[in-house]
Amino acid sequence: MPQLNDVVARVTDRIRERSQDTRSTYLKRMAQAAEEGPRRAHLTCGNQAHAYAAMAGDQSRLAEGRAPNLGIVTAYNDMLSAHQPYERYPELIRETARKNGATAQVAGGVPAMCDGVTQGQVGMELSLFSRDVIALAAGVALSHNTYDAALYLGVCDKIVPGLIIGAATFGYIPGLFLPAGPMTSGLPNDEKARVRKEFAKGNIGREELMKAEMASYHGPGTCTFYGTANSNQMLMEFMGLHLPGSSFVNPNTPLRDALTVAGAEQALANTLLGNDYRPVSQILDERAFVNGIVGLMATGGSTNLVLHLPAMARAAGVLLDLQDFDDLSSATPLLAKVYPNGLADVNHFHAAGGLGYMIGQLLENGLLHEDVKTAAGDGLNRYTQEPKLKEGRVSYEPGPRASQNEKILRPVAEAFQPSGGLKQLKGNLGHGMMKVSAVAPELHVIEAKARVFESQQAVKEAFQKNEFTEDTVVVVRFQGPSANGMPELHNLTPTLSVLLDRGLKVALVTDGRMSGASGKVPAAIHVSPEALGGGPLSKVQDGDLIRVDATNGTLENLAEGFASREARQPDLSDNSHGIGRELFEPFRRVVGHADTGAAVVV
Repeated sequence: MPQLNDVVARVTDRIRERSQDTRSTYLKRMAQAAEEGPRRAHLTCGNQAHAYAAMAGDQSRLAEGRAPNLGIVTAYNDMLSAHQPYERYPELIRETARKNGATAQVAGGVPAMCDGVTQGQVGMELSLFSRDVIALAAGVALSHNTYDAALYLGVCDKIVPGLIIGAATFGYIPGLFLPAGPMTSGLPNDEKARVRKEFAKGNIGREELMKAEMASYHGPGTCTFYGTANSNQMLMEFMGLHLPGSSFVNPNTPLRDALTVAGAEQALANTLLGNDYRPVSQILDERAFVNGIVGLMATGGSTNLVLHLPAMARAAGVLLDLQDFDDLSSATPLLAKVYPNGLADVNHFHAAGGLGYMIGQLLENGLLHEDVKTAAGDGLNRYTQEPKLKEGRVSYEPGPRASQNEKILRPVAEAFQPSGGLKQLKGNLGHGMMKVSAVAPELHVIEAKARVFESQQAVKEAFQKNEFTEDTVVVVRFQGPSANGMPELHNLTPTLSVLLDRGLKVALVTDGRMSGASGKVPAAIHVSPEALGGGPLSKVQDGDLIRVDATNGTLENLAEGFASREARQPDLSDNSHGIGRELFEPFRRVVGHADTGAAVVV
């Protein structure tokens, strides 16, 4: 393999040094737990009888304890299209285990909410905290101490990060994630975006909008744009927790089922009772997280992962900061154009060569750590291979050596741009991130007067009143994790896009989040410290001159005397009740800052 890129090596060494104490403590705890042997050996006969009572023909094999028992942690529900295919997985996994002389049980379920349903709704204020609930629920599922490995069934926004936190906490047992795959292509994403903007302008009615939305989201599987759900699937492959090439195979196909079977068989082989013990704690090291960040940059992935990755890493004793993302972004070329960064969807990306081709390109250019442990074996080079269906089983072949469509996927030498999709911004307004991969170069620097709002609904109302008539920096504050759970502000994308189409220069600055599908609007997001508690955004006033500079990485209020102003104290009483918000008041009190992952449980 070629020599590792200097920036990638330097960032990895910095993370390793920063994490020395926390990682060492974590690994000692995991080794101690692993030395105690298979979990079921520590249960009394009464404990075991309870655990096996409903397992019919598997009871004797479970009681003997000589064959692995797989625990299935599932985020299945049939409201979430990406998770509906999981309804069939447990039976398929149980059958596979039995054929291999082993057993499998559903250990527990975790909640899985759909941000597509809650966008712009009160329920979105629970979205980020659902990650911590999922981690806690995974912990409850695995606490029964009866599993030799875990299979994690989850795809979408907060579900995979929450499951990773749970998997890292139980890192002494092997784990493998089984994806469900993307839905088949429907209405092109650019056409969907056009219809949304026409609705925002008032040119079409709700009936036509609904028709377009239903043509876009039309079947089981993940939404086909490259948002957080599909960024999660990329991440699991780059970090070695999927089987190679499994991320973007459509649901309910013979290859998808064969990959599920192969995943169950791999998990059995990875247990202490199998042939090749591979606990999660050995996979999730600093190299795996660097590989994941490089994948995020090379694909122009979701801004949500800038929040999730630090929280995931902390669960494994690895400490990430925003400078790590910024430095790796500067060294990583953008190799993919997938909507909202381009016109293609993830099915087109997969057909063009997909993750296998991209990983091969990045490895050949020294931009990834090859010498890593994965759930599929040693070395990331395995993930350049392509799964094929032969006689009903998965067989691997070398992946494509050339892109099948360079409008979608390119080699490093002909990258769409020399750096990745995210940029850190710092200044007297705090620090945050901007996704620049879809933002036109002429919009990378915007200096304009501020309009200050405290909800996205207020922004939309001002738009409907035609109040935006000049270049504007839209500041939406008190949207941070302790204020209201840090909801996505995706509903602003069509509105602000219309202003750009009118020739205005517009930027968004917020302590909230944007969707993983945030596109051409320059948006400084996750600004920390958040406005609540006296963060700089709480001092901004209408008319302040704001400079958002993604070229130099700065975020500044240029108004004289800005720093000496008193912070605004908002009335947030309405944020504390309705649609379950009462239950999450303790989370809002103790949640961490956005720049360290906005985490509750780690």
